[in-house]
Amino acid sequence: MLRSLGQRPVTGSENDPRVTGLRTAVSRLRRELAVLPADFPDRATAEDELAALAAMATHGVPEVPRLRGSLLLIAGAIGSVSALAGGLSDVRHAVELFGEPPRR
Repeated sequence: MLRSLGQRPVTGSENDPRVTGLRTAVSRLRRELAVLPADFPDRATAEDELAALAAMATHGVPEVPRLRGSLLLIAGAIGSVSALAGGLSDVRHAVELFGEPPRR
C-alpha cells in the first residue's frame, strides 16, 4: 500500500493499531490546522512537528522519546488554540498508547 508521499510503512507497522491510531490522529490535526484561518507565532513549529510525527508513523513503530518530544512541542505551539483542542487530545492519546520511555 503506497502512501501519499510514495513511501511504504515498515513491514508489520501497518498492522500495529497504535501506529494506525497515530497516523489517523496526526492526519486529523494537520487538516484542522490547515483550515484554521488564524495565524499564531508557533504555527510553523506545530506544522513541522506534525509532519515529523507523520513521517515517524510512516516508517514503522516510532521511538517513544521522540514521540513525546514532538507532542510536547506541538502542545506548546497550539495548546492555547481552543479550536484544535480535540485534535491535540487525540494525538496525545495516540502517543500515550506507545507507553512510557525507558528509564535511565
